[in-house]
Amino acid sequence: MSFRRALAGVVALASAVAGCSPAPLPQAASPDPADPQAPAAAMPHQPVLAGTAAHVPVELKPWRELNDSVAPGAGRSP
Repeated sequence: MSFRRALAGVVALASAVAGCSPAPLPQAASPDPADPQAPAAAMPHQPVLAGTAAHVPVELKPWRELNDSVAPGAGRSP
């Protein structure tokens, strides 16, 4: 019986403490996305290709010299 009394005391204490807590603050309503007068962040125009490099065709280069320059032990050719 003492366990039930202790449990009842804990429940009564929790109920009393919960009853003394302040009411929650009301939630601020966010603007309606369908409202055309709703505030929106400024989005400056930025071209899609801003900062890209121009790629143009170039002449062929001597492949043997280019291959030798990047091979292990570069600069040596048989």
